[in-house]
This record gives sequence, structure tokens and C-alpha cells, in this order.
Amino acid sequence: MQRFAVLLILLLFSACGAVRLPAASPPSASAEFRLWQDAAIFQPVKTLVGGARQRVLVEMYEFGRRDLATELEEAHARGADVRLIFDPSVKVSAATGALLARAGVEARPYPIDDHRHQIDHVKLLLTESAAVVGGMNWGAASSRNHDYAFELRRAADLVRLRAVFEQDWALAGGHPAPLTAAGPEESILQTGAQTEVRPALLALIRGARHEIAAEVFDLTDADVLAALAAAHRSGVRVRVLLDPNQSSNRGSYTVLKRAGVDVRWFPVHGSAKLHAKAGRFDRQLLVGSANWTYSGLSVNHELDVRTSEAAAVAAYATRFETDWAMS
Repeated sequence: MQRFAVLLILLLFSACGAVRLPAASPPSASAEFRLWQDAAIFQPVKTLVGGARQRVLVEMYEFGRRDLATELEEAHARGADVRLIFDPSVKVSAATGALLARAGVEARPYPIDDHRHQIDHVKLLLTESAAVVGGMNWGAASSRNHDYAFELRRAADLVRLRAVFEQDWALAGGHPAPLTAAGPEESILQTGAQTEVRPALLALIRGARHEIAAEVFDLTDADVLAALAAAHRSGVRVRVLLDPNQSSNRGSYTVLKRAGVDVRWFPVHGSAKLHAKAGRFDRQLLVGSANWTYSGLSVNHELDVRTSEAAAVAAYATRFETDWAMS
């Protein structure tokens, strides 16, 4: 009966000619650690910026939403410490940075390394009370994408995120002050000043004993592909969803299929993307800005969050099953 129902759904999608993204599930219920999805990610963004009185610190790869720029200007007018770090290679972000600077908001371009084809791919909002960090850009069309982000309120996480931002602010000001490498229990992981996301991701894949469920915009890293194939051979149930419009995924899809890994194309609609960079590894979850590529894990400046918080893991698992059934 279940197989018939899935087939019926697929037939209906085919008849409509286009597959629509499912409605986002509610966020996880933890007061200190909430997983948000899709356009709903902008709910905590607007709430936090609108309620901030002390600080609004933003580091954003793509920043093209005029409404959010206006919110930053208003926070600055209230007397909050408002600062923006942006990637200068993204024209709309550079334009937003210039716009905010004219309004008196401090804005600095991240000093990307052109020789390494580096970008500042971080998506971070930090206020005095909470943070939002994950894969969602603040672009004009970003809300159409399927993505994940965490709302964090735990004091230790906020301290670490503040340290990452100040590290980047100092670098953007010409005074590098990189943080020491994150410890093995650290939730907040970066790539750039330190290479923390790659070893964490590989450790999670290699440490899984039962199941891996991943949704990835761009997956091409050879080490990650090999680790996923090895996990499958060891008896772990490995399922991977990829964005079909990323041509770089085609070779990886073939590699995983030939290795016996269960891999599917996510049913994107129109200009929407499977923009997530997320995976569940048994009872642990990794979500962030880093694509599972060599650049994402070794070159770019990226920010990911690792957690075993039960409500967040369960929320992701529920959404993944919906996405898998659709794919």
C-alpha cells in the first residue's frame, strides 16, 4: 500500500508537469537550539534584528534584500553596534555594503584570496540574544530554495560565533587574528582560518553505524565520496539527495550509484534550488554553508554547526523522509 501511494504521488507530479517544494515543517522545539527550514528561516532573522538593542553582526555571502538592509539601518539608528562583513565578489552584496556604509553602518569586504578562488561563503546573523547560522543567503530569491539554518541561544555557542565574527572583522580590517582550532566537542566549525568542517564531516561519515541521510547542493569532494561508499559497504544505510541543476553533481551521482549508494535527484521547481548542505549521521546532525566540495571543505571561508540535539535531529529526519519520498 505504501509503495502504491508513493507511485500515485509521483504520477500526480508528472501530470502537473512540475514538482513543487513541500511546505516547510515547523522548527524544532528546543529553546536553545532550533532548526528552521526554507523561507521560514527569515522569521527568526527579522525577529532578532527587530528586537536587537545592543548588537547586530552579519556576515553574508549574498546580501540583496533591501528590507533586511533597512532593518540593519534601523538597528543602527537605535544605537546598536551594527556591522556587516560581505563577499566583495558578489556584486549585489558589495552594493548592499556600500548602501549601508552611506547610512553610517560599518561594512567591510572580506579579503578573499583570488589566487585560490576563495569566497566568503558564511551566512551568519548574531545579536546579543541569539544567532542564526546555516545555508540560507539573504538574496532576493533565496527564500525560494530548500535550505536549513539553526537559531542558537546557548551561551557557549554565542561566544564562539562572536569570536568567529571578530576574527573575520579583524582580518577584513587588515589585522589577522585567527582563532585556535575548535576542540573535538565544539559545535561551531569553520573553514578558512582553520580547517574544521572537513575532518568533522569525514569523522561523522566514518563513525556512522546505522544510517546517513544527506541533502547537498554540490557534492564532488573525492574523500567524501569515498567515505560514503565505504560506509555503504560496511552496512550503513546511506541515502543522498542532490540538486539536479548542478552539473558538477552528475559525475558524483554516477560514482555513488556504481558504489551501490542510494542516491536521488531532488525535485526542484522553476528557479528554486536544493541549496542545503546538511546530513544526519545516526543521531548527529551537521548543517551549514559548506558544500561537500574541495573548495567548500578546504578553501572557502565557511561556517557549519554540529549537534546531537534530539529535536533538531528529529526535525531534519522528518523533512528528509518527505523529500526522499518525492524524489
